[in-house]
Amino acid sequence: MRYVVKRLLQAIPIVLAIIILNFLLLQLAEGDAVDVLAGEAGSATPEYMAELRAKFGLDQPLPVQLAVYLKNVVFLDLGYSFRHEMPVSELIFDRLLATVLLMVATITLAVGFGVFLGLVAAMGLNTWRDTAISIFALITYATPLFWVGLMLIVVFSLNLGWFPTSGMENFAMFYEGWDRVKDIAHHLVLPTITLALFYLALYTRLMRASMLEQAGQDYVTTARAKGVTENRIMFVHVLRNALLPVVTMAGVQVGALIGGSVIVESVFAWPGLGMLAFEALFSRDLNLLLGIFFLSALLVVAVNLVVDIVYSSLDPRIEVD
Repeated sequence: MRYVVKRLLQAIPIVLAIIILNFLLLQLAEGDAVDVLAGEAGSATPEYMAELRAKFGLDQPLPVQLAVYLKNVVFLDLGYSFRHEMPVSELIFDRLLATVLLMVATITLAVGFGVFLGLVAAMGLNTWRDTAISIFALITYATPLFWVGLMLIVVFSLNLGWFPTSGMENFAMFYEGWDRVKDIAHHLVLPTITLALFYLALYTRLMRASMLEQAGQDYVTTARAKGVTENRIMFVHVLRNALLPVVTMAGVQVGALIGGSVIVESVFAWPGLGMLAFEALFSRDLNLLLGIFFLSALLVVAVNLVVDIVYSSLDPRIEVD
């Protein structure tokens, strides 16, 4: 608990720096919310545009805008979305569940199968299994996500009719309880497979390389000299140490999943934060974008804390205090 509190306190200046950096970077983009509204209206008088800028606080100097935004964030007020005409926090939390479901399912599938395939490839080094898995990883890594998603829809939705083509659930059926859970899980299959295939290739190659590196260490030679069985060496000693870089990579890529999910959410009409950020970018809804970036920063900090704790479980030599 002391370590967790210490890490959370250390994360405060990091999150603060991220907030300030995101705010300043978004100010470099040309145009603002008022320009978008004026463009959609077809025309707007300078007086009306000045009135809108005063309403949104865009007429204030940049340091004042930043100070106001930081004060609001401290009180967990992420501002108001002019595009959706509702508070940013409500918008984000409405979409958060869909994103978390997709991220957890993707990480679980990618890491689980990636570790398994990397282990199989390393144990069958230079055999047909190693070659087949390496080719599979290369193909899945090089194939565009949108093409994979479209092909899965064509094959498994349109031709076979096994899975729905889009959405998170079938609202027309008014499912409740376990029926709704099964319906959401049914809709989740294709988006998860599409997004997981790319990361699956990374974890497969990383696990294979890590297993081969650990297999050449001195402690493995010592274990063999003591008569320890090969299976025990691989599954008890080598595997545990080989998982460390995989855990690191998984922690790093959690933040990237939100950006990578934009394509998948677009193909499958999945109502997550990635698609919401994409829409906010083109509508210059900066408050909404900043809110999503802020949540992403908190998510990455939390995941990195979990990764450190998992590290200490995998390798007792790594102490958390």
